[in-house]
Amino acid sequence: MSLLKPHPCRRATVSRIRPTSLISLGTVFVVLLVTTVAVLGEEPVERKRFPRTHHTVTVDGHPFAVWEKRQTNAHGAILLVHGRTWSSVPDFDLQVDGENLSLMDALAGEGFATYAVDLRGYGGTPRDRSGWFSPKRAAADVAAILKWIDDRERFDGKPALLGWSMGSMISALCAQAHSARLSALILYGYPGSLDTVIEERPTPLAPSRKQNTAKAAASDFITPGSISKRAIEAYVRAALAADPVRVDVTAMHEYNEVDPAKINVPTLILQGQFDPFAKTDTHAWFFTRLGHADRAWVVLPGGDHAAHLETTSPRFVQAVVSFLRRPKDGSIGDGLNTVLPTSADRR
Repeated sequence: MSLLKPHPCRRATVSRIRPTSLISLGTVFVVLLVTTVAVLGEEPVERKRFPRTHHTVTVDGHPFAVWEKRQTNAHGAILLVHGRTWSSVPDFDLQVDGENLSLMDALAGEGFATYAVDLRGYGGTPRDRSGWFSPKRAAADVAAILKWIDDRERFDGKPALLGWSMGSMISALCAQAHSARLSALILYGYPGSLDTVIEERPTPLAPSRKQNTAKAAASDFITPGSISKRAIEAYVRAALAADPVRVDVTAMHEYNEVDPAKINVPTLILQGQFDPFAKTDTHAWFFTRLGHADRAWVVLPGGDHAAHLETTSPRFVQAVVSFLRRPKDGSIGDGLNTVLPTSADRR
């Protein structure tokens, strides 16, 4: 039996979108795309590489691996949350000679104290006694790591939170329940489906602990010419070294609780043009219902599900940094703070 069933409420909502609304959405796409390209400078020959520090942070008695990169004069903090299969070091700190692929290096170079967490069972963080990973537990863990960062850094503002793929869904759940812990939310490669819900199923007696594969590690790189063969090979090696065994996930129905109306922090949505998991109709539905008026939606031309590791990386970094540095007084500023009103805003 499929885990997915039609979601009648969401389907009904989408059917009522008027053509004029779709035109408005298209206008927002154009504004964001053009602005991103216009302000983008040339990519340096090679980014500065910062030393990576490993921290062990205990949450409810469980040890978490948290990785950090920073300049000495950092002015803000951001936490990165990885996806379904691979942990933070291969995802966010991939090192390849002569190529700029580390998102942690890029953000540290922009002056952010950049942290990345390995969730339960991933990378340097062991599984808990249950052997299972669950979404709401992970969202609570992320909230605790955000608090640890805030207590440690003592910047004027709270840390920002960026989640990729499954990490974006975890980050959305975290923002809903713990909005006071973060200053901004960045959802990248959000894979939620508009008109389906995930059925609740009982947790199996024991996790399967299947081996990860090189084919799975290379599977996100789907756009020809977007990443070098050498970089793909380096990613595969790093991913299998960090995560040789696939994490077992239960309680996936908890993702049904993601509700954009309950996200009351400034939010940036990042979507690769060719990302097969990040659907435009879902993003439109999500974006127009966000609970906070300060929001932006950026499409990365030529990007797919791993846009931050590909030739779209400079645009990805520029979009993130511009959003985090946007004017906070409600002015349009650099153009990445464009707001599309919802029906509630118009009343």
